[in-house]
Amino acid sequence: MDVEKPAREGSEARVDLRERAPEPSAPPVREGTAPEGCLAVAIRIPVRIVVLVLVVPVRMVWDALVVAGRFLNDVLFRPVGRALLWLGRAVFVWPFVGLWRYVVVPVGKALGWLGNVLVVVPLVWLYRYVLTPAGHAIAWAAKGLGAALGWIYASLLTPVGHAVVRVLRGLVVVPALWLYTWAIAPVGRAIAWCGKGLVWLVSAIVTGIGMALYWITRLLLVLPALALWRWVLAPVGRVLAVIGREIRDALGHAWRVAGRISLAVGRFLGTLFRWIFVEPVRWMYRSVLTPVGHVVRDTVLRPVAEAARGVGRATRQALTAARESVRQARADFRRMLFGEPRQPRPVDRGEPSGRETRTLDSSTTALTKD
Repeated sequence: MDVEKPAREGSEARVDLRERAPEPSAPPVREGTAPEGCLAVAIRIPVRIVVLVLVVPVRMVWDALVVAGRFLNDVLFRPVGRALLWLGRAVFVWPFVGLWRYVVVPVGKALGWLGNVLVVVPLVWLYRYVLTPAGHAIAWAAKGLGAALGWIYASLLTPVGHAVVRVLRGLVVVPALWLYTWAIAPVGRAIAWCGKGLVWLVSAIVTGIGMALYWITRLLLVLPALALWRWVLAPVGRVLAVIGREIRDALGHAWRVAGRISLAVGRFLGTLFRWIFVEPVRWMYRSVLTPVGHVVRDTVLRPVAEAARGVGRATRQALTAARESVRQARADFRRMLFGEPRQPRPVDRGEPSGRETRTLDSSTTALTKD
């Protein structure tokens, strides 16, 4: 009994563990994405291959055009646009601005002042000193006329009107009311009842015809169209939607892949151009032309420049000496013809001649002079 009990407990524990073990679950499906069918998977790869083959040349041409457009924009279009903008401002904007600022605005101000003086001020004077008193007089006269008409209406017309109404009520209203009650109203009710019956009959006929037309239209047009939509157009539309979605995704994927291919090709061509043309030119400039240029500069250009500067200095000195000689000769010739010019005589103003300062003890002023 003791041996069977642990065995039974172990078997029960294994059964319990098997019951508690979680069942394998299906892979989670992303939210917002519907499960794809075999048609989409079968269409996707060939469509992407064909689209990639067609899109790669287009993307490479597009990238080449973009690079060429940027180069032309930086080198040609932007400077030409700035020049045309400046030319347009100089030809069209600035003359009109000057015309507006220095012609139209002053002329407008002058016309405004003239209109104010010739039109506004006389009209204000006419309104204030002519029309306003005349209006007050007309209002006073109208008020008096209104009072007279009110008295006439209250004293004469109102009693006459009341008398006429009493006479008409006795002669016209009572017979007309009797005629309406005993003749016109019964005839009108009969006519209304006949009209209601006619309307009901016409509405019944129209309703029957409408129901017949509705069922004929439904059987001949709506149900066939619904069947065509449900069993033909909807499946074909789903297939075309799958194909269109795959083509759209293939175009996007191919455009991105073609961009990477175009970038790689561009980098390869750029590297090839650099190693074939730029690097040899740079090496030639750095290793050959620069040392040769330094040698030419040190051995030829600098001595030539120094010699040219020395010649220039000698030429300037010679010209200066010649200019001084000509000036001296002209002064000697003038002195030989006209003599020495008279020197101005110094005027004695009673001022000290040396560096001595003026004081009261030195008697150098007119007040203290002996």
